[in-house]
Amino acid sequence: MIHSTAIIHPGAELDSNVSVGPYSIIRENVAIGKGTVIGPHVTIDPYVNIGPDCRIYQFASVGAAPQDLKFKGEETYVKIGRGTVIREFVTINRGTEFGGGVTEVGEDNFLMAYCHVAHDCITGKRVILANNATLAGHIVIEDGVTVGGLVAIHQFVRIGTQAYVGGKSAVVKDIPPYVIASGDRAKLHGLNSVGLKRQGMSQATLSTLKKAYRIIFRIGLTLNEAIERVCAEVDQIPEVVIFINFIKSATRGITR
Repeated sequence: MIHSTAIIHPGAELDSNVSVGPYSIIRENVAIGKGTVIGPHVTIDPYVNIGPDCRIYQFASVGAAPQDLKFKGEETYVKIGRGTVIREFVTINRGTEFGGGVTEVGEDNFLMAYCHVAHDCITGKRVILANNATLAGHIVIEDGVTVGGLVAIHQFVRIGTQAYVGGKSAVVKDIPPYVIASGDRAKLHGLNSVGLKRQGMSQATLSTLKKAYRIIFRIGLTLNEAIERVCAEVDQIPEVVIFINFIKSATRGITR
Protein backbone atom coordinates (compact mmCIF):
# COMPACT_ATOMS: atom_id res chain seq x y z
CA MET A 1 0.00 0.00 0.00
CA ILE A 2 3.05 2.28 0.35
CA HIS A 3 5.05 2.89 -2.82
CA SER A 4 8.78 2.21 -2.60
CA THR A 5 9.63 5.79 -3.65
CA ALA A 6 7.55 7.41 -0.90
CA ILE A 7 9.51 8.94 1.99
CA ILE A 8 7.85 8.45 5.37
CA HIS A 9 9.45 9.65 8.60
CA PRO A 10 9.69 7.01 11.35
CA GLY A 11 7.81 9.43 13.61
CA ALA A 12 4.72 9.41 11.39
CA GLU A 13 1.78 7.21 12.43
CA LEU A 14 -0.18 5.56 9.61
CA ASP A 15 -3.23 3.49 10.52
CA SER A 16 -4.20 0.30 8.71
CA ASN A 17 -5.04 0.34 5.01
CA VAL A 18 -3.44 3.73 4.37
CA SER A 19 -2.17 4.00 0.80
CA VAL A 20 0.73 6.30 -0.15
CA GLY A 21 1.60 6.95 -3.79
CA PRO A 22 4.95 7.45 -5.52
CA TYR A 23 7.29 10.25 -4.42
CA SER A 24 5.05 11.49 -1.63
CA ILE A 25 6.71 12.84 1.52
CA ILE A 26 5.23 12.39 4.99
CA ARG A 27 7.19 14.02 7.78
CA GLU A 28 7.35 13.56 11.55
CA ASN A 29 4.41 14.17 13.90
CA VAL A 30 1.86 13.22 11.26
CA ALA A 31 -1.08 10.90 11.96
CA ILE A 32 -3.19 9.43 9.15
CA GLY A 33 -6.44 7.55 9.76
CA LYS A 34 -7.60 4.19 8.49
CA GLY A 35 -8.39 3.85 4.78
CA THR A 36 -7.02 7.23 3.71
CA VAL A 37 -5.41 7.39 0.26
CA ILE A 38 -2.44 9.70 -0.31
CA GLY A 39 -1.73 10.16 -4.02
CA PRO A 40 1.63 10.69 -5.73
CA HIS A 41 3.83 13.74 -5.12
CA VAL A 42 1.92 14.84 -2.00
CA THR A 43 3.77 16.67 0.79
CA ILE A 44 2.50 16.40 4.37
CA ASP A 45 4.50 18.49 6.81
CA PRO A 46 4.73 18.07 10.61
CA TYR A 47 1.84 18.45 13.05
CA VAL A 48 -0.89 17.22 10.72
CA ASN A 49 -3.73 14.89 11.73
CA ILE A 50 -5.70 13.40 8.84
CA GLY A 51 -8.88 11.48 9.63
CA PRO A 52 -9.99 8.16 8.16
CA ASP A 53 -11.32 7.63 4.64
CA CYS A 54 -9.83 10.80 3.18
CA ARG A 55 -8.45 11.14 -0.34
CA ILE A 56 -5.57 13.50 -1.12
CA TYR A 57 -4.63 13.88 -4.77
CA GLN A 58 -1.30 14.56 -6.42
CA PHE A 59 0.78 17.66 -5.66
CA ALA A 60 -1.31 18.75 -2.67
CA SER A 61 0.56 20.40 0.22
CA VAL A 62 -0.81 19.94 3.75
CA GLY A 63 0.70 21.46 6.87
CA ALA A 64 3.26 23.90 5.47
CA ALA A 65 4.21 26.84 7.68
CA PRO A 66 1.68 29.69 7.59
CA GLN A 67 2.27 32.65 5.31
CA ASP A 68 2.30 35.03 8.25
CA LEU A 69 5.20 37.32 9.19
CA LYS A 70 4.37 36.88 12.89
CA PHE A 71 4.99 33.12 12.72
CA LYS A 72 8.26 32.12 14.40
CA GLY A 73 8.15 28.35 14.07
CA GLU A 74 5.74 27.56 16.90
CA GLU A 75 4.18 24.10 17.19
CA THR A 76 0.84 24.58 15.47
CA TYR A 77 -1.45 22.14 13.69
CA VAL A 78 -3.66 21.09 10.80
CA LYS A 79 -6.64 18.77 11.31
CA ILE A 80 -8.49 17.13 8.41
CA GLY A 81 -11.86 15.52 9.14
CA ARG A 82 -13.14 12.10 8.11
CA GLY A 83 -14.05 11.55 4.47
CA THR A 84 -12.61 14.79 3.10
CA VAL A 85 -11.38 14.96 -0.50
CA ILE A 86 -8.45 17.25 -1.33
CA ARG A 87 -7.79 17.61 -5.03
CA GLU A 88 -4.70 18.54 -7.04
CA PHE A 89 -2.43 21.42 -5.91
CA VAL A 90 -4.53 22.33 -2.86
CA THR A 91 -2.51 24.07 -0.13
CA ILE A 92 -3.48 23.97 3.56
CA ASN A 93 -1.27 25.86 6.04
CA ARG A 94 -0.80 25.29 9.76
CA GLY A 95 -2.31 27.60 12.34
CA THR A 96 -0.57 30.39 14.22
CA GLU A 97 -0.19 30.95 17.94
CA PHE A 98 -2.10 34.23 17.64
CA GLY A 99 -5.01 32.53 15.86
CA GLY A 100 -5.48 29.59 18.21
CA GLY A 101 -2.87 27.28 16.70
CA VAL A 102 -5.07 25.10 14.49
CA THR A 103 -6.27 25.11 10.90
CA GLU A 104 -9.20 22.70 10.73
CA VAL A 105 -10.96 21.25 7.69
CA GLY A 106 -14.15 19.48 8.73
CA GLU A 107 -15.67 16.15 7.80
CA ASP A 108 -16.80 15.33 4.26
CA ASN A 109 -15.36 18.49 2.74
CA PHE A 110 -14.58 18.66 -0.98
CA LEU A 111 -11.67 20.96 -1.83
CA MET A 112 -11.27 21.20 -5.60
CA ALA A 113 -8.02 21.86 -7.44
CA TYR A 114 -5.81 24.84 -6.52
CA CYS A 115 -7.79 25.89 -3.43
CA HIS A 116 -5.86 27.59 -0.63
CA VAL A 117 -6.80 27.32 3.04
CA ALA A 118 -4.65 29.72 5.06
CA HIS A 119 -3.67 29.63 8.72
CA ASP A 120 -6.29 29.37 11.45
CA CYS A 121 -9.23 28.77 9.10
CA ILE A 122 -12.03 26.46 10.23
CA THR A 123 -14.54 24.78 7.96
CA GLY A 124 -17.58 22.82 9.11
CA LYS A 125 -19.06 19.64 7.69
CA ARG A 126 -19.92 19.11 3.99
CA VAL A 127 -18.22 22.30 2.80
CA ILE A 128 -17.42 22.57 -0.92
CA LEU A 129 -14.65 24.87 -2.16
CA ALA A 130 -14.60 25.00 -5.97
CA ASN A 131 -11.44 25.45 -8.01
CA ASN A 132 -9.14 28.31 -6.96
CA ALA A 133 -11.23 29.34 -3.96
CA THR A 134 -8.86 31.25 -1.68
CA LEU A 135 -9.30 31.59 2.07
CA ALA A 136 -7.19 34.16 3.90
CA GLY A 137 -6.39 33.62 7.57
CA HIS A 138 -8.83 33.23 10.47
CA ILE A 139 -11.90 32.48 8.33
CA VAL A 140 -14.82 30.42 9.63
CA ILE A 141 -17.04 28.58 7.13
CA GLU A 142 -20.01 26.80 8.71
CA ASP A 143 -21.70 23.51 7.74
CA GLY A 144 -23.06 22.96 4.25
CA VAL A 145 -21.54 26.04 2.60
CA THR A 146 -20.60 26.05 -1.10
CA VAL A 147 -17.94 28.50 -2.31
CA GLY A 148 -17.65 28.96 -6.07
CA GLY A 149 -14.51 29.03 -8.18
CA LEU A 150 -12.06 31.95 -8.10
CA VAL A 151 -13.58 33.34 -4.90
CA ALA A 152 -11.34 35.37 -2.58
CA ILE A 153 -12.41 35.64 1.08
CA HIS A 154 -10.90 38.31 3.36
CA GLN A 155 -9.32 37.34 6.66
CA PHE A 156 -11.59 37.06 9.73
CA VAL A 157 -14.74 36.72 7.59
CA ARG A 158 -17.45 34.21 8.61
CA ILE A 159 -19.81 32.46 6.22
CA GLY A 160 -23.01 31.12 7.76
CA THR A 161 -24.42 27.65 7.40
CA GLN A 162 -25.82 26.54 4.02
CA ALA A 163 -24.89 29.80 2.30
CA TYR A 164 -23.79 29.82 -1.34
CA VAL A 165 -21.05 32.14 -2.63
CA GLY A 166 -21.06 32.59 -6.41
CA GLY A 167 -17.92 32.27 -8.50
CA LYS A 168 -15.38 35.07 -8.95
CA SER A 169 -16.60 36.92 -5.86
CA ALA A 170 -14.59 39.04 -3.42
CA VAL A 171 -15.96 38.61 0.10
CA VAL A 172 -14.94 41.25 2.64
CA LYS A 173 -17.78 41.04 5.20
CA ASP A 174 -19.63 38.23 6.93
CA ILE A 175 -22.23 36.37 4.87
CA PRO A 176 -25.32 35.29 6.85
CA PRO A 177 -26.64 31.72 6.88
CA TYR A 178 -28.96 30.41 4.14
CA VAL A 179 -28.28 33.14 1.55
CA ILE A 180 -26.74 33.56 -1.90
CA ALA A 181 -23.94 36.11 -2.25
CA SER A 182 -21.84 37.07 -5.25
CA GLY A 183 -19.99 39.92 -6.89
CA ASP A 184 -17.01 42.17 -6.36
CA ARG A 185 -17.60 43.24 -3.61
CA ALA A 186 -20.06 40.50 -2.76
CA LYS A 187 -23.73 41.43 -2.30
CA LEU A 188 -26.71 39.35 -1.24
CA HIS A 189 -29.14 38.01 -3.85
CA GLY A 190 -31.80 36.40 -1.68
CA LEU A 191 -32.04 33.06 0.04
CA ASN A 192 -30.30 29.94 -1.25
CA SER A 193 -33.73 28.45 -1.94
CA VAL A 194 -32.66 25.66 -4.28
CA GLY A 195 -29.84 24.57 -2.01
CA LEU A 196 -32.04 24.68 1.08
CA LYS A 197 -34.70 22.53 -0.58
CA ARG A 198 -32.04 20.03 -1.59
CA GLN A 199 -30.96 19.91 2.08
CA GLY A 200 -34.53 18.99 3.02
CA MET A 201 -35.81 22.32 4.31
CA SER A 202 -39.62 22.47 4.32
CA GLN A 203 -41.58 25.09 2.40
CA ALA A 204 -42.99 26.44 5.68
CA THR A 205 -39.50 27.00 7.11
CA LEU A 206 -38.32 28.55 3.86
CA SER A 207 -41.27 30.97 3.82
CA THR A 208 -40.54 32.04 7.41
CA LEU A 209 -36.88 32.65 6.58
CA LYS A 210 -37.89 34.69 3.52
CA LYS A 211 -40.02 36.92 5.74
CA ALA A 212 -37.08 37.51 8.08
CA TYR A 213 -34.75 38.15 5.14
CA ARG A 214 -37.10 40.75 3.62
CA ILE A 215 -37.41 42.65 6.87
CA ILE A 216 -33.67 42.77 7.48
CA PHE A 217 -32.40 43.46 3.98
CA ARG A 218 -35.20 44.81 1.79
CA ILE A 219 -37.14 47.60 3.49
CA GLY A 220 -34.44 50.06 4.47
CA LEU A 221 -34.31 49.62 8.25
CA THR A 222 -31.15 49.75 10.31
CA LEU A 223 -29.97 46.35 11.47
CA ASN A 224 -31.07 46.99 15.04
CA GLU A 225 -34.52 48.12 13.93
CA ALA A 226 -34.84 45.16 11.57
CA ILE A 227 -33.80 42.63 14.22
CA GLU A 228 -36.35 44.04 16.68
CA ARG A 229 -39.06 43.79 14.04
CA VAL A 230 -38.14 40.21 13.15
CA CYS A 231 -38.27 39.23 16.82
CA ALA A 232 -41.72 40.80 17.09
CA GLU A 233 -43.30 39.69 13.80
CA VAL A 234 -41.64 36.44 12.66
CA ASP A 235 -42.00 32.99 14.21
CA GLN A 236 -38.82 32.25 16.16
CA ILE A 237 -38.14 28.88 14.58
CA PRO A 238 -34.57 27.54 15.03
CA GLU A 239 -33.47 28.68 11.56
CA VAL A 240 -34.60 32.26 12.21
CA VAL A 241 -32.82 32.27 15.56
CA ILE A 242 -29.60 31.06 13.88
CA PHE A 243 -30.01 33.73 11.19
CA ILE A 244 -30.51 36.55 13.71
CA ASN A 245 -27.82 35.44 16.14
CA PHE A 246 -25.26 35.26 13.35
CA ILE A 247 -26.02 38.82 12.29
CA LYS A 248 -25.96 40.12 15.88
CA SER A 249 -22.54 38.54 16.49
CA ALA A 250 -20.84 39.99 13.39
CA THR A 251 -17.64 41.95 14.04
CA ARG A 252 -16.57 42.71 10.46
CA GLY A 253 -20.03 43.85 9.38
CA ILE A 254 -22.62 42.00 7.34
CA THR A 255 -22.81 41.71 3.57
CA ARG A 256 -26.00 43.60 2.56
